[in-house]
Amino acid sequence: MPTLEIEGRIALVTGGSRGIGRAIAVGLAKAGADVAVNYLSHEKEAQEVCEIVNAHGCRAVAVQADVSVAAAVSLMVSTIEERLGTISILVNNAGMAKARRLDEIDEVLWDETIAVNLKSCFLVTQAVLPGMRAQQWGRIINISSVAAHTGGIVGPHYAASKAGILGLTHSYASLLVKEGITVNAIAPALIITDMVNEATRARASLIPVGRLGTVDEVAEVALMMAGNGYMSGQTINVDGGLYFS
Repeated sequence: MPTLEIEGRIALVTGGSRGIGRAIAVGLAKAGADVAVNYLSHEKEAQEVCEIVNAHGCRAVAVQADVSVAAAVSLMVSTIEERLGTISILVNNAGMAKARRLDEIDEVLWDETIAVNLKSCFLVTQAVLPGMRAQQWGRIINISSVAAHTGGIVGPHYAASKAGILGLTHSYASLLVKEGITVNAIAPALIITDMVNEATRARASLIPVGRLGTVDEVAEVALMMAGNGYMSGQTINVDGGLYFS
């Protein structure tokens, strides 16, 4: 575990109260990082994650914010800076996946999905970049999806939002590569979370290795990215062999 790069850093995990975000937040704390846990509505779960972070000897703060809204993001980042300090590690994990048939996808769902999954990555990244650039060190990890490559089972609204994250990752990586800031993405497939449990079409038979993935398997990759200063602009597919890049 690359704890030397992570220890003492301050991390922000959006959508960090449950699922993949929770596992990454806990993993960062185990590696010695203080963690800000962003949540939208699951306050109790966010506080529980903070307690786990504290149990590992690290500081934590739970911050409620709709990360698809610029004003909310600005307030969230300023609160974290006041409570913990400058954010060095950002995990853009917040997202939504409403599966719909093609003829059920309307403009409202499209706009909501793009805002929550893609616009949020842009807003939060822009908000934390001044601090990262000032200290000449940063790790940005964006959670995409295998749907960005294959179309997936949720719908084109979701696939487009997750594909956009890969473009965002590539652009930021190229623009920041000289400033000590790396930007990478993870593209999971059918990880055991509440979101996947609620998806009627999600089943292990779709995955070549024959099982669903675990949140800890995604967190392991996030921890590697947070501790690696030589890798940038890359997408790691944590998908049980569903897509070969």
